Amino acid sequence: MSSPDLPTSLPGVPAAGRFWADAELVLAPEDPRPGAWAGGPSAQLVDGTWWLAYRLRRPVGEGRGFANVVARSADGVRFTPVVELGKDRFGAESLERPALVHTPEGTWRLYVSCATPGTRHWRVDLLEAGTVEGLATATPRTVLPGSDTAAVKDPVIRHDAQQWHLWASVHPLDELDATDRMTTQHATSADGVTWRWRGTALAGTDGAWDARGVRFATVALDGPRTWALYDGRATAAENWEERTGLAVSDGDGGFVPVGNAPLLQSPHAPFGLRYADHVALPDGGARWFYEATRADGAHELRTVLLPD
Repeated sequence: MSSPDLPTSLPGVPAAGRFWADAELVLAPEDPRPGAWAGGPSAQLVDGTWWLAYRLRRPVGEGRGFANVVARSADGVRFTPVVELGKDRFGAESLERPALVHTPEGTWRLYVSCATPGTRHWRVDLLEAGTVEGLATATPRTVLPGSDTAAVKDPVIRHDAQQWHLWASVHPLDELDATDRMTTQHATSADGVTWRWRGTALAGTDGAWDARGVRFATVALDGPRTWALYDGRATAAENWEERTGLAVSDGDGGFVPVGNAPLLQSPHAPFGLRYADHVALPDGGARWFYEATRADGAHELRTVLLPD
């Protein structure tokens, strides 16, 4: 299927120039080196308070993804950590991007991507509590186990007033040196705990900038105008430095990439800009959070407030 042009009637899609130029720093990595990251954000705005979950990482060989944090803010820019969850809590070799969810019933959920030690396998565990603070002592339970042939991680979760939707990156494990390949798979659930896989939402395009793999970063549910931003890479060498593309719903559970190039990227080589999440605001516009490559090669967590 050919890539469509950018729809002119698609509200909320960010403008590339302002996305970088108007952004503010939320969190810098603890160490200014390649492989040191603060990012992988997942945001919620509840009763006027901002909540942000994110991942902290050290370079390979020095701990990798060592913690997930949930923090609070009054303005969406300056955050105070409330809960920090270390990888040992999950028996994991590394943690990746969490997904923070506030349910219609008022409970809090944190979906945590966990690397199985000594393997290329990933699974997703769930914590649930009545308050964000309660996540610190909640008991993890595995809700997306993956399999011997597939790793599953980095879920994006939405509720459409009828059921839960989940989009996760799935990595085939059939080639040990090629487990960075990924597609985005779609699942649905009545309760957000037990999931039924529905099929491929998006795969890379042969010969394109996203050929090696695609991973959904955020989804805007809007009926026939539903769209997603996704992380893409052309080669294995671009692993960890994905850029961001746009895809639109095909009306049948799948998505179609828009255009033939990334929508968003860092101005700093190797141009990584990924895990972009957004929260639509009651009075219009949206606040965005994303992880991006700095001039020194480390990754920082940034936010920008954009109008429709």
